[in-house]
Amino acid sequence: MAGEKKKSSTDYCETKECADEAPSKPQAMGWKEFYLKEDWWAIYLGIGIVLVSLIAFLNGSTIIKSLAINPGGLKWSSLDQLLGHFSQNAHLYALQLFSWLVIFGVSTRIMGIKTSQFIPSFIILYLLSIIMFSIGGWVDAAKYNLEPPLVALLIGLVIANVVPLPRWMDSGFRVEYFIKTGIVLLGATFPITLVVSAGPVALFQATVISLITCLTIYFIATRVFGLDKRLASVIGVGGAVCGVSASMAIASSVKAKKEYLYTSVTLVVVWALVMIFFIPFVSRSLNLNAGVAGAWVGTSEFADAAGFAAATAYGRMAGNENAAIQGFTLMKVIGRDMWIGIWSFIFALISCLKWEKEECGVKPSAMEIWWRFPKFVIGFFIASFFMTAITAGYATPDFNKLVKPGLLLPIVSLRSWAFIFCFLSIGLTTRFRELKAAGWKPFGAFTIGVLINVSLGFFLSAFVFGSYWMNLGK
Repeated sequence: MAGEKKKSSTDYCETKECADEAPSKPQAMGWKEFYLKEDWWAIYLGIGIVLVSLIAFLNGSTIIKSLAINPGGLKWSSLDQLLGHFSQNAHLYALQLFSWLVIFGVSTRIMGIKTSQFIPSFIILYLLSIIMFSIGGWVDAAKYNLEPPLVALLIGLVIANVVPLPRWMDSGFRVEYFIKTGIVLLGATFPITLVVSAGPVALFQATVISLITCLTIYFIATRVFGLDKRLASVIGVGGAVCGVSASMAIASSVKAKKEYLYTSVTLVVVWALVMIFFIPFVSRSLNLNAGVAGAWVGTSEFADAAGFAAATAYGRMAGNENAAIQGFTLMKVIGRDMWIGIWSFIFALISCLKWEKEECGVKPSAMEIWWRFPKFVIGFFIASFFMTAITAGYATPDFNKLVKPGLLLPIVSLRSWAFIFCFLSIGLTTRFRELKAAGWKPFGAFTIGVLINVSLGFFLSAFVFGSYWMNLGK
């Protein structure tokens, strides 16, 4: 039964203690969220990197370019070449590690993470990330489909489930923080004109998917399997929107039991891992356009980090990583993630006015939408607006010769670091022995929703709106 479920270490919480606290009534942090939530720190860090990069570019400095170093583009064919690269650039990697430690160390300390635990954990994460980049930089990596995101995830899973890592190391494996920072940096390389042109399509497709998936899981869970309404609402939104983050928000909104949250977290993590491999595999079998596959991933994956890994992997396989990432971002980050706040408000309202009418003294406020809104999306838009405005004045030849190598590529490299940190962290915090059965009824309801979500997502991405997604990345 779901009531016997224990906490899964794969819960990608925004704070270390969040999943240990029983979801009660929705609570807003107020001004404290500006320094206690990873969403805001991701914005500060992402926009800060963009501004420093721009200042360095305008002043002719190469400091950011040096700090953005990674062995991913080396294309080495012998270990001597790889070792030679590290020997020549050891000082840059040392400076880069120090910079990451300061930036992430200070911010996580403010958010309540012990520095004494974060630093050694992050150093290990950094060293593993260098290995991931090195594998991706091998000249035959593409031949064997050794894409860094998937390799990072697999190696992380192997380590976490073979080597008994101490629990305190999870302090450095900040999945949500890394993915949100990466997405803000993604905005700096994402033209706002693309958001304007394809955004309405993404929002409409996301609305269709969110409504159908959530309502399907909810009614199957309550009417067919007879599950509690609160459990049904948590797994319904978890499958329809943004996985763990959405499950946590809804659990809080409807005063769900702890075990309901853990059940949803387990189901989300299991299916998110499956989809990381399933969607790219099927997309390749069908030879899908990279933009179409990216939109399908964005429509059907259950977590931003897992979706980005799948989109990036297929984009590289298809030879158009940019299109796949753009399709995913438009569908998941701009489209589906918006629904976290909306569903939180709707279910809080239903819970108050119908499920617990006799004990709820205060009606939920429309501000609940703001409190649950994924704030890092704001950073994405700020970065996109800002960089689009800055680079708009350059002619195409100057853009390709000056702006792209001097400003955008260093940001892309730093974004890649953030994502590799994230993919490794997913694997390193996923311990299969803790993914105990959530109960066959919740699993059945959620799985039916998955089947509908994936099928409908493919139909909408490949046929109904295929012409829009095919034009991405050109």
